[in-house]
Amino acid sequence: MVRTPPRRLFRAPFRRVPPAAARPPAPEAVPDPVPDPTVPDPAVVRADGRRLLRAAARRFRSSLVLLSALTAVRVVATLATPVMLARATDAVRSGGRPGAEVAGLAVALAVAALADAAEDLAGAYCGSRITAWLRHRLVGRVLTLGVPGQRRFPAGDVLSRLTENAAAPATFPVLLLSAAAALVTAAGAVLGLALIDPWLAVALLAGVPPMAAAMRVFVARAAEPFARYQRAQAAVATRLLDARQGARTIRASGTTAVEAARVLAPLPELRAAGHRTWEVQGRMAWRLALLAPLVQVLVVGVAGTRLAAGAITTGDLVAAASFTALAVGSAGLFDVVVALLNCQVGAGRVEEILAAAPAVAPPPHPVPLPDGPGRLRLRDVTVRVGGRTVLDHLDLDVPAGASVALVGASGVGKSVLVALIGRLLDPTQGRVELDGTPVAAVAPPDLRRAVAYAFERPAPLGATVHDTIAYARPDATREEVRRAARAAAADTFVQALPDGYDTPLDRAPLSGGEAQRLGLARAALTDARILVLDDATSSLDTATEVHVTRALQRILAGRTSLVVARRPATAARADLVAWLDAGRVRALGPHADLWSDPGYRAVFSPGPAPSDAADVPVPPVRGGAR
Repeated sequence: MVRTPPRRLFRAPFRRVPPAAARPPAPEAVPDPVPDPTVPDPAVVRADGRRLLRAAARRFRSSLVLLSALTAVRVVATLATPVMLARATDAVRSGGRPGAEVAGLAVALAVAALADAAEDLAGAYCGSRITAWLRHRLVGRVLTLGVPGQRRFPAGDVLSRLTENAAAPATFPVLLLSAAAALVTAAGAVLGLALIDPWLAVALLAGVPPMAAAMRVFVARAAEPFARYQRAQAAVATRLLDARQGARTIRASGTTAVEAARVLAPLPELRAAGHRTWEVQGRMAWRLALLAPLVQVLVVGVAGTRLAAGAITTGDLVAAASFTALAVGSAGLFDVVVALLNCQVGAGRVEEILAAAPAVAPPPHPVPLPDGPGRLRLRDVTVRVGGRTVLDHLDLDVPAGASVALVGASGVGKSVLVALIGRLLDPTQGRVELDGTPVAAVAPPDLRRAVAYAFERPAPLGATVHDTIAYARPDATREEVRRAARAAAADTFVQALPDGYDTPLDRAPLSGGEAQRLGLARAALTDARILVLDDATSSLDTATEVHVTRALQRILAGRTSLVVARRPATAARADLVAWLDAGRVRALGPHADLWSDPGYRAVFSPGPAPSDAADVPVPPVRGGAR
């Protein structure tokens, strides 16, 4: 009997194992959909994946060197096994004592087994490092892409790439070395057969061209359904996350069944891609299932003929059978090719995000932001979003220390304008200056310290309520955090929480208004010279908004602030109002002066001018509009 050498090279060569992302149950035939021209070319995805995998190999080359050495030891020990087996067989046949030969065989098997175990351990360690590296890079890039990146890569798609696609390359080093080991083992087996008898090598090589041709066809045809399957999975995840965020609306509308159908709408595409994957793999598998045994039978038949002719010994016949098993076992390279192809596609999807250019690139030669009172100037600013011109050659001067309310109809570009101040977005044309320095040239850390934002729906970031207020200033003391919370009228409800400021956010149910007050406290805690309130009081009732605004006015005295205003009272409390219309500043002046214009009044809900407008001190106009 021929002893079974180590498991890796002698696994069942025809076991068809699809990659993790392509294991649906084999369904009935489904016609391929019409190709979508907006979908990335699978060849491009694979090329991007290869580039990323090469970068990973360069970064972790020390681990790969160790892994390669272990693989080399295993291959050498595996190829030595048939030789030692032949010697032991001939020693027994000759009536001698095969002790040395059997000991050599045992050593070869033991070395191969130990190298195989060490290779598995080193491969797992190297793979985990690659996965961690890719996920860190991917998370950083997603955050760098900002809001434009959210439109290009939805949350479900990013989650799919971060979990499944980023994990796929972890097996790349082991798979690559397994492929190389299979090829080297096959070559060694051919050489071993040639040394036994050249006709045995000729018989084996007769089956190589058909196998290589079948493998090449498989690689060419399998990339596209693999990519389609992963895209369909990401589409389901994206729709599911969207539905989860809108769970209240779905429940209130009674559209659960409709939404479930929408979430599962990509399933036909998923099924079609899965069917295509099984079809391509099935064709390859039955070809190998027929070809490999034929080659093995051919070689063993030739070896038997040569043994009958006295050209080889019995031990040579045993070695020839073992070498043939090694060579035919390399047909298991098909499984490795499937997994490597899946790695390339997954890495290509990760690389697509890593290679995406951020909407706001850091300046190549940043300059420090000089001290200043906080004067803003926007010159000839044009912003186009999705082919639509939102801001059109806009000019605006904001005096230092002034409070300016931005007013305009919905969609006129108020949030886009304030996003330009802190470079959350860059203009398509024009420039934004802070105290005479273009913000595009300022070092990002300096700009973040100079401009603070409070948004309509502030994100509850951090572990506790204290952390979320001190998110931009983690070194802030408890007293500073409480002072900011009092300024935003948040201290009272925070103190009522189970653990006060130390209450974990997941145990602090917050209303929309309470969340906004925490966001205002976060902004008030910074020492920024510019404060931007992007609809940051929309969830507050009128009395609370007045209280919060007056408290902030005391803390922010001497700072410049921009407020996206939807209520007349909010605009009336500002020093100046910038009325946006058709992508430009239609007028700049005090609210009381603009209120006489019917068009300005029409921006707000119908009604008389707010009674507190006359009580607001109004400085002289020091800006210009175009």
